[in-house]
Amino acid sequence: MTEYKNLGSKDTRSGFGEGLAELGRQNPNVVALCADLTGSLKMDAFARDFPERFFQVGIAEANMISIAAGMTIGGKIPYTGTFANFSTGRVYDQIRQSVAYSEKNVKICASHAGITLGEDGATHQIMEDIGLMKMLPNMTVINPCDFNQTKAATLAIADYQGPVYLRFGRPKWPNFTPLGQPFIIGKALLLNEGADVSIFATGHLVWNALQACQVLEEQGIHAEIIDIHTIKPLDEEAILASVRKTGCVVSAEEHLRNGGLGDSIAQLLARNHPAPMEMVAVNDQFGQSGKPEELLKKYGLDVPDIVAAALKAISRK
Repeated sequence: MTEYKNLGSKDTRSGFGEGLAELGRQNPNVVALCADLTGSLKMDAFARDFPERFFQVGIAEANMISIAAGMTIGGKIPYTGTFANFSTGRVYDQIRQSVAYSEKNVKICASHAGITLGEDGATHQIMEDIGLMKMLPNMTVINPCDFNQTKAATLAIADYQGPVYLRFGRPKWPNFTPLGQPFIIGKALLLNEGADVSIFATGHLVWNALQACQVLEEQGIHAEIIDIHTIKPLDEEAILASVRKTGCVVSAEEHLRNGGLGDSIAQLLARNHPAPMEMVAVNDQFGQSGKPEELLKKYGLDVPDIVAAALKAISRK
């Protein structure tokens, strides 16, 4: 299998912060808005270097989204920043009406997503945000897997015309994708070729999928690992090509089963190429406080869970 090395663990929110600061130097139309979480979103550098383009709106997330939508009318490219829970659930009406329906060029950037937020617990660990965002017409949904890919995605969405939801996390996580790798919205990345099972992973679970691939390799099972960093629009061609080769599927995501990546893949396969499928995701429950690693194990998102899902999918062929 293709070997991927951890280049040093970094939090994906810092990838966003670095990308935003770089955009500030590149594009004078990029502006940033934050809802009282500048440090947590790693927006400090942009705020320091471009104070005339940084707007601290306070704990008023709905107002932040509305302001951002208005700024696009004057040609600005607003990046909004707060926790994923507050970026979606708290302001869904404003996003639906003022951004998605109106097709405004707002980049909704959401940190602290999923279960790996850890100790802050269920009230902050949103695991339904991908579903909320992907169901909105005109919305693009991106969930990068590490620091380098998050930075690349942050840069790429500035050139994309239309609403974007960019999701990333809090914990330090293995950084393994090549620095400077082009980020193409809507284009899946083949990380390892295999003929026995297709494993489609997104976000933090891409690394876990690669570790599961090693375990399966030791058992003589060759898994195809594909990084689905863009959940909408989905790279249907890449998914179908892989499944036609392997004949069975595993999806892996730090999200609820309902409404996430697995849900999108299952719909695609039902319409085009039905195949045995297992979903590694949280099963219809809220999170709780704990260390990220402990929570991944408790909610069935760890490496052994992906291995078990792959074996089960293969047995159903």
